[in-house]
Amino acid sequence: MTINLNQTDAVAIASAIKTGEITAEILINQCLEQIYDRNPTLNCFTAITTETALNRAKQIDRDIAQGKNPGLLAGVPFAVKNLYDISGLTTLAGAKINAENPPATQDATAVAKLKQAGAILVGALNMDEYAYGFVTENSHYGATPNPHDLTRISGGSSGGSAAAVTAGLVPITLGSDTNGSIRVPASLCGVFGFKPTYGRLSRAGVFLFASSLDHVGPFARSVRDIATVYDVLQGSDARDPVCTNRPPETCLPQLNQGIKDLRIAIADGHFAKGGESEVFTAVEQVAENFGVTQRVTIPEAHRARAAAYIITAAEGANLHLENLRTRPQDFDLGTHDRFLAGALIPGDWYIQAQRFRRWYQGCVEEIFKEVDIILAPTTPCVAPLLGQEKMTIAGEEVLVRPNLGLYTQPLSFIGLPVLSVPIRRTNGLPLGVQIIAAPYNEALILRVAAFLEMEQLAPQYFI
Repeated sequence: MTINLNQTDAVAIASAIKTGEITAEILINQCLEQIYDRNPTLNCFTAITTETALNRAKQIDRDIAQGKNPGLLAGVPFAVKNLYDISGLTTLAGAKINAENPPATQDATAVAKLKQAGAILVGALNMDEYAYGFVTENSHYGATPNPHDLTRISGGSSGGSAAAVTAGLVPITLGSDTNGSIRVPASLCGVFGFKPTYGRLSRAGVFLFASSLDHVGPFARSVRDIATVYDVLQGSDARDPVCTNRPPETCLPQLNQGIKDLRIAIADGHFAKGGESEVFTAVEQVAENFGVTQRVTIPEAHRARAAAYIITAAEGANLHLENLRTRPQDFDLGTHDRFLAGALIPGDWYIQAQRFRRWYQGCVEEIFKEVDIILAPTTPCVAPLLGQEKMTIAGEEVLVRPNLGLYTQPLSFIGLPVLSVPIRRTNGLPLGVQIIAAPYNEALILRVAAFLEMEQLAPQYFI
């Protein structure tokens, strides 16, 4: 038997393996064959862990034959952005400089947890250098095109993670999100991309970009896969000083509770301008399905975005000062220039940005006393062309790279949990809508997404 990886989610794959419909070894061989066949075109993978994946698949099959519990995600292939430590591989983080580092001696916590749940790692995925970008056009390791249209970008910086799921190479991947690096590629590629609350999931063993903004999270083609992976990844971790000690809250059992008692509103102001009309139509489509008419304005969201730029640039540059001084030629030119600019930011700007952050967080907390969920666009447009530097939106010419995070940056700035859901569009490239909640309300977000999925407003996109 074979399983169509383009049309089967992780939960279904695990079930088929546990019940003996297919062996993990056959499934992983099928998965690897697809990766080797299509990766030369899609350039999602920077490393493929063939031998260890097949060995692990054989062990899963032996465990099942012996009546042992093979784990919640038994035999499910997954891959991770190449800034996650994978034991035995060098963690590139999209950088030429990092290729000189020794191999990691242990897996990142998130990788280890998925393995413990029975999932099988098949490789590492392409990204923007040091996660500083929204396009995954890497000067060292090449661009990852959008599987829906190979002339367009997949988004970034977790472009390889989004594209691999979109193309059906693997059902689940992990990415990272500083200013939108999970949600932007999820929107442009048409998959689910989840950024939980800041500190909810451990970042131990992940090459950080801007520590006070960095999150980790999953991509998938179904809400139940997102919920399953999120549940597996929850838990405190002494290896990550910002990881919360808050007890895990399983979301999978809550998916079918519906939205009856939830107060849902549409983000107005900053989130209702600056984009193509079709992105706002997508939000209205979702809102209409809920019968939602209430609108809320998140104050000073444009300033939150500016402050996020300052903090991102300053913290990112601080991690790379020595290499900026001694090896400037080994950076991607765009990354180098952004880090250099960050290194020159006055200290009082950084302090003022952090002060503003606390004030802004308080304002948003007040809004969430009145509503449970806020809806907003994920990106201001569909995927731009590869190499495209400028785009015209609403009659104004703007730069592509900084403006893809227009609607994501003001939310990750204060660590809110957000899921980007893909929206059905006839004869159009994918777009996403953000489902936003107050910190630690991931279960509410996933309930809303499950309702949308059930209503077929957020279908799975395949090529």
